[in-house]
Amino acid sequence: MSAERSSPEQSSPDPSSPDQRYGARLRRRSSSSILLDRLLDHETANLAETARRVRVDGTLEQAAARIVAARRRFVVGGSKSSAYAALLAIDLSASLANVTLVDGIAARPVDVLCDVRSDDVLVAFSFRRYTRQTIAVAREFAAAGGTVVGITDDPDSSLARLAEVAVVVGTRSASYVDSPTAVAAVTHILATLTAASAKGARRRLARREEVTRDLELYEGA
Repeated sequence: MSAERSSPEQSSPDPSSPDQRYGARLRRRSSSSILLDRLLDHETANLAETARRVRVDGTLEQAAARIVAARRRFVVGGSKSSAYAALLAIDLSASLANVTLVDGIAARPVDVLCDVRSDDVLVAFSFRRYTRQTIAVAREFAAAGGTVVGITDDPDSSLARLAEVAVVVGTRSASYVDSPTAVAAVTHILATLTAASAKGARRRLARREEVTRDLELYEGA
């Protein structure tokens, strides 16, 4: 178990399932203000530790460089991670062409894996309890010659071991669910770094704004 998952309040291993974590952390009675303080302390420390890590190891810059250099970009995540994958795909699409969310409906893993090229990149999200399909897709994508960028919570996870670049994000929490705070922050930063390096990003963003106005997508536009 990685050190960043362990809480200062815990001497025993971190429970693996949400129901176990609920019993360990929220079963005892405490005031909402005490619980709020505990949650905020964990989220703040978690984000700070993740920021320190990515500053030191440079993986976010490396991941952005792989995405910019790719001809086609695919993003995948299972279960709760599908939300992170959708967020990144939407933000990347604003500044880059050829971004595909592998959601199992519009883009199925089997279709993507049948046509992997050496200049393709797959950004995969995988956090405990690590959905099997995401790992399988990433493994097949790498075996077919594509580049895998992994965003995960453990440097020893299956995804981290097979990814060319692995961004490790802290997810420890005082709640019954693992924290999404640092994951969302890293996703946001990765999209921003990519847009800053992509040729034609400003032109694409400007054209996107024109189309948004023409289609009257938003109130007050």
